[in-house]
Amino acid sequence: MFFKSKKKEEEKKEVKKNQLLKRENIRTGCPVDTQENIIRTVGQMLVDSGYVDQPYVDAMVEREKSFSTFMGNGLALPHGVEAAKKEIKSSGIAVMVFPEPVSWGGQDVQIVIGIAGVGDEHLNILSIIADKMLAPETAQQLIESDVDTIYNILGGDE
Repeated sequence: MFFKSKKKEEEKKEVKKNQLLKRENIRTGCPVDTQENIIRTVGQMLVDSGYVDQPYVDAMVEREKSFSTFMGNGLALPHGVEAAKKEIKSSGIAVMVFPEPVSWGGQDVQIVIGIAGVGDEHLNILSIIADKMLAPETAQQLIESDVDTIYNILGGDE
């Protein structure tokens, strides 16, 4: 019986991992918009998927005002301020890809990944994404890819 419950716990962890990124939370071919509107859109995707409550979106905008989430290689990773942790229901990400660069605090961005992480999970999520995006080729691949390819790259299925 002990082994059975341990297996169920492992299955729960696996389900949770797979739910970090949902295909419906990947948008390609996004039109150029303002930085704040993009943050609000990617934040609303997190809300609509049940990862966060609505106030988290405002916290994402606040984070950007105090510290840019631009990471280089055309990537921005907006996420909420520490005080908004209580608004996170489960860890998740949402992705927007822009064929044309958008201005992100004066930097060109084509990939925006909104992040919500329970507890310290956001640090792990940021680390995984940053590792995958270190190579400029990966960023370019995401910009030119379809939803399934992006899901495979960021979802860890590759």
